[in-house]
Amino acid sequence: MGIKNYLIEGGSGTGKTSVATELERRGYHVVHGDRVLAYVGDPETGQALAGPPEGADRIVWGYAHWIWPVDKVRAIAADTTHPASFFCGGSRNFHKFLDLFDKVFVLDIDVETLNRRLDGRPNEPGFEPAERALVLRYHHTREYLPIGINIDTTATVPSVVDDILAQLA
Repeated sequence: MGIKNYLIEGGSGTGKTSVATELERRGYHVVHGDRVLAYVGDPETGQALAGPPEGADRIVWGYAHWIWPVDKVRAIAADTTHPASFFCGGSRNFHKFLDLFDKVFVLDIDVETLNRRLDGRPNEPGFEPAERALVLRYHHTREYLPIGINIDTTATVPSVVDDILAQLA
């Protein structure tokens, strides 16, 4: 097991990538899960999938099948060359590797701020109306989020990261 491993999760637009970038700027080891780990697959078996079955809602299906490779997550978490590793991103199979993390942080914001952020991201999930409706539904229901320490991300990114780091001790 690595020295310390932390998961930073949250819905679309809550600030996972911004927090990851700030942690990197401060010299921490960061794994950008949405960029380097995630793929479309079966959340139970890990098998990669080509796409939704005939007649399925493409957007809902895509969100439900956004996963990380369990073996790769375990290998990175076992690396002891870093005093701490922060895994930042969303995964629908987090339950398969949640035991690897010393703490889990769940980023959250109010709906008005979320909508403003999504408005400013034309090439990201949540910009198109159908995706926006789904992101807002998941924001309300907290579906696909692990239980963890809630972090309000309405403040500046440096202060959000300060809040996270203050809770590591």
